[in-house]
Order: sequence, then structure tokens, then C-alpha cells
Amino acid sequence: MASTSDARSVPQVWRTAILGTAASVPATVVLNRLPDSEATVGGGVMILGAMIAGALAVSRSVDPSAAGLRAGFLGGVVATLRFAVTKAPAATWSPSRLAFFGLAGGAVLCLSPVFGVVSGWVGGRVASILTAE
Repeated sequence: MASTSDARSVPQVWRTAILGTAASVPATVVLNRLPDSEATVGGGVMILGAMIAGALAVSRSVDPSAAGLRAGFLGGVVATLRFAVTKAPAATWSPSRLAFFGLAGGAVLCLSPVFGVVSGWVGGRVASILTAE
């Protein structure tokens, strides 16, 4: 029988994705300070966070693409919430605009894991090549 601590623990792949997400936020803030940079936190988590999660996944015997997928999804959630908190209160909401932004938010949440899978795979490959030598 599994103990109660096992039932409440976070799976390793999610821990890796959360670590990659958390590590990418400061990196994205630094990148945004560069001249002519248009980096956003959500985009940084989707790309950089998934790469970091993929690199961490290699050392923890987790599939880098799976960790990247979850980090990409978290990036989509961050991007959608950032819009909802900063831009949405100031907008005038007609029914057609509300439907458009609902569909656009859904598209972001559906496409961000794709970026995460690719970036996680790249991060995992880079980490495995660097640790192989």
C-alpha cells in the first residue's frame, strides 16, 4: 500500500518542468533588457524554460520532450494570465472581441506545448552531448 506522502508527491517530470520554468523567468528578464528585445515572460518560459527543463531531465532520467511539453504548457498559462491581468481590464469587450480572445487564448494554450516539446528535445540533446564528452 502506498503511503500518503507518495500520493501527494509531484511526479519527477512535473518537478523538472517547474524548475525549468522558474529558472527561465530571470533569464527572460535579463534578455528583455537587451536593446531591441521583445522577449516576454510567457515566450521565455515556452522556449528557454523548456530547454532548461529538457537539460535537467537528462540528468534525472526523465524524457526531455515530456518535461519540455509541460514547461511549454506552463509558458502558455503564464502568457494567457499575463494578458488577462495587464491588458484585459483596459479593453472594451464586445461579444465578437470576447469570442476572438477566448479562441486566441485557447490557441496559445494548445500551441505552446508544441514549442515546449521541440525546445525540451533540443535542451536534452545539448545536455547529453555536453555530458558525453
